[in-house]
Amino acid sequence: MFGRSAAYRALPQSDYGAHLTLENFSYHNSSGSSFDYIPEVTEKSFTDKTQGCLSWICHQCVICIVFIFTVLTFPVSGWFLLKIVPNYERIVVFRLGRIQPPKGPGVVLVLPFIDLWQKVDLRTRAFNIPPCKVTSKDGGVISMGADIQFRIWNPVLSVVSVQDLNASTRLTAQNAMTHCLTKKTLREIQVEKIRLGEHLLVEINSKTRCWGLEVDRVELMVESVLRTPDDSFSTPMIVPPIPGLESLAGPIQQLAMHFLGGSGGNSIAPQSSQSKEDSLFIINEKDPIVPAPAKCLSADALLSTVECILSENLVTQVGACFQFNITLQDGTKRIYFVDLTTGAGKAGLGTPDHNPDVILHMKEQDLLSLFEGHLRPFGAYTSGKLKVEGDLKIALKLEDLIKLMKLQ
Repeated sequence: MFGRSAAYRALPQSDYGAHLTLENFSYHNSSGSSFDYIPEVTEKSFTDKTQGCLSWICHQCVICIVFIFTVLTFPVSGWFLLKIVPNYERIVVFRLGRIQPPKGPGVVLVLPFIDLWQKVDLRTRAFNIPPCKVTSKDGGVISMGADIQFRIWNPVLSVVSVQDLNASTRLTAQNAMTHCLTKKTLREIQVEKIRLGEHLLVEINSKTRCWGLEVDRVELMVESVLRTPDDSFSTPMIVPPIPGLESLAGPIQQLAMHFLGGSGGNSIAPQSSQSKEDSLFIINEKDPIVPAPAKCLSADALLSTVECILSENLVTQVGACFQFNITLQDGTKRIYFVDLTTGAGKAGLGTPDHNPDVILHMKEQDLLSLFEGHLRPFGAYTSGKLKVEGDLKIALKLEDLIKLMKLQ
């Protein structure tokens, strides 16, 4: 039971990345280099070969004395020196300052006075990179995070190579993610998240393999688009991927979203393709027919109509402040706002009293089509007619105001 520990074997190969073994890892020569703390070990032996003959004799004498003391005081010493190691853990022992082969699982004897030991958990662990602002290659700004799963495949290297393994892995993964995303456009980041995650998996493993750590899975998460590229009016806008369609290519994914998009915020089908509901009109022949109100022919007339329908119920339902940067037909730009955060709401010309929750950039004819029901907010966003600065979910709440205008 107290015999020499068996040689450590690396964990089996995972499904997510190439497995790293002691054969393909090159250890630095300890003579005169900055990696003197990394022992010279082979695949089947963790014995340090750099120890001199006199030092080895002194070590063996001290070990024999401590071992004899342990035997003489047994079983009292066994109560303190015998450690039970589960199958998912290993014990890394430093005997007189020199690394020993990892011990476990089962019952392990740790000698008193001369052994310093540390437990290492081999199970898969996970952490998340909090959302951070990343500037894409085409000038867009996106809030991006990631979920990362990793495991330790070599307990000896995880102890002797890095002081704080968790903090070092987090920092390395965050830097690799930022460096990778700055080389991609905003469309590539949103559509090819799985492919970028696989690329990050290989890049992070190339930096953490010398720590005895292997990353199994990287999943990127897009929190929100803070700023779209500057040429968004001349190029197609980025289509947020539908869950389950991320693995498809960009054009195929957009085609699938076209056919699978339903009603509400996820619909991108044009208005002409939606089925019209049957309507029943009752005509009173005695009373004169009142003509329908004329359509708004300008943004100023539309603003007057919006001011008439503002109410406290609408403020409770929406609870957001919108700023519209409108490009008129003659090329000039004008700013409007609709504040639905306090009281009965306000609408007017210019900027609101406080910072808006979302800023919308669009042309005047597209704004009129939006409020007349010929164009939906999400359809305008995906077609490039609407540029959003801020949270897209808040921008889509504009549809509540449009529905109320249709009922007037």
